[in-house]
Amino acid sequence: MVIESAESTTTRPVPATRTAASGRPSRPGRAQLVPTALLLIGALYCLLPVAWVLVASTKSGSTLFTTFTFAPSTSLLSNLTDLSTYGDGIFWRWMLNTALYAGVGAVLSAAVSGLSGYTLAKYQFVGRSVVFNVLIAGVLVPGIILAVPQYLLLAKVGLTDTYWSVLLPSIVSPYGIYLARIYAAAAVPDSVIEAARVDGASEFGIFRRVAMPMMVPGLITVFLFQFVAIWNNFLLPFIMLADDDRFPVTLGLYTLLNQGSTQPALYRLVITGSLLSIIPLVALFLSLQRYWRVDLISGSVKA
Repeated sequence: MVIESAESTTTRPVPATRTAASGRPSRPGRAQLVPTALLLIGALYCLLPVAWVLVASTKSGSTLFTTFTFAPSTSLLSNLTDLSTYGDGIFWRWMLNTALYAGVGAVLSAAVSGLSGYTLAKYQFVGRSVVFNVLIAGVLVPGIILAVPQYLLLAKVGLTDTYWSVLLPSIVSPYGIYLARIYAAAAVPDSVIEAARVDGASEFGIFRRVAMPMMVPGLITVFLFQFVAIWNNFLLPFIMLADDDRFPVTLGLYTLLNQGSTQPALYRLVITGSLLSIIPLVALFLSLQRYWRVDLISGSVKA
């Protein structure tokens, strides 16, 4: 009898849970449908232009405006060849310039932001709150407002139409310093800093050997934001540069687009160049996303 009662207990169906208000069976997945649908719509909105560029880059000049928008063709290789040979390979010079501007500028900006944010977060000094408030104000100022004053300042020292005219304004990022300050305050415990001081480490040594490993996920985020901002920057190079050998890819494709009004065949080169300019950004995000951590102090465990 005991065995029979146990079997009957285990095989008895479990009643569905009911909500307290209506008495109907609860469905936890229903509450997730709306945000999931909104995310899918947002992803579709963002990826649709990329899909159009991908499809349009496979079309020839004669089929670009005469066929269905999302109907692919077979002219991708010829478009790549024509783009590579146009102007003795000037497009790849633009890509190298952009990689130089974005890579060097983002690395220097992440370093400056990390050191500045750590200083604002962990040191007490006169005028600290004033500096931070000015920093917040700098975050709110659009970069387009600063472009002309930066040009006038660099023109005074003869640095316009040089690589430095694009690199120097990109090093200091108020938003990057703000992010680094918030991250350093949360990710670097004061007790760890005090322990390093007791061991006789210098202040810069503490930052380099103790704080920086803890701040790696935040610095990677600053690097990515600044890299994308410099890579997509158009106005600053447009104001600073005159020699097309120093153009980034954004400004170079803009010149090709302007010439497309008289030479329609260049439109396909602009579209193909736009597709190629997206690839490094996608590859960078995919390769660096492993550095992002949910736990703010995971860096201290590995250090």
